[in-house]
Formats: sequence, C-alpha cells, structure tokens
Amino acid sequence: MYKKIMIAIDGSNTAQRALEEAVNIANNYNAALHIVHCVTGDTETDKSTGSQILEQAKSYVDAANLETSLLQADAVYGLTGIADSIAAAASDWGADLLAVGTSNRRGLERLYIGSVAEQLISKVDASVLLIRPQKG
Repeated sequence: MYKKIMIAIDGSNTAQRALEEAVNIANNYNAALHIVHCVTGDTETDKSTGSQILEQAKSYVDAANLETSLLQADAVYGLTGIADSIAAAASDWGADLLAVGTSNRRGLERLYIGSVAEQLISKVDASVLLIRPQKG
C-alpha cells in the first residue's frame, strides 16, 4: 500500500514516536523512508542543529532505502513556512504517507499559534499520520 513514507521530525519526543510508527509501517510494506527536518534560521548553528537531529533519527532506523533532508523555511512565514517547505518536499519526493508528531495544543494557544501538523493536512496530497504526545 505505502511505497514512500516521509517523516517530518523536530527533535521532540512526539516526533520520535512518529518516526517509530513510520519505521514499523515501512517494514510492513517494504517502503522507502525519507526523514526531513526544517530549519527557519540560516546560520551555521541552525543548520548544524538540524543536521544533528537528522543524524540522531537516522541512527535509529535500520533501513537500506533511507534518505534524509534538511529543509529551509523563511522565518518570516513562521509555521506556515515550515508547513509549506515540508509539503513541497513530500510532493517533490512523491510521498504517499507523511508521518508527523502533533503538539496537541488546546484553546487559545491553538487559536493563536496553530500547528504545522494541522496545516500539513490541507497542504499534502498524501495520507497524513498524526502522532499525539503520550499522556502522563
């Protein structure tokens, strides 16, 4: 069913859980994996931190068909820029499943801040697997 699974990570525990779920699905379907992380800064520190997040995720995955990409979004666009960058990468790569962790914001925080995961649902043509934070 799934042949190309993209995982968007941000270094959070929820992103790690999304990675674990995506790896399980990929193993079941013998699918290719592509892990992406998006930075909004253009400094060497931002890029280095992003690369470290990708390397840590890559070390978790034991798959021959694995790619990683460090994406760049313009900080001026905030979360929308990040969502646009991830959506474009998913489309360009031809992902048929995008796995992403959610922040699970509620109330006014959700109204004012929103979430990348929520925006991705409307921007990505692929199926989207949302992983919520663990309770407790």
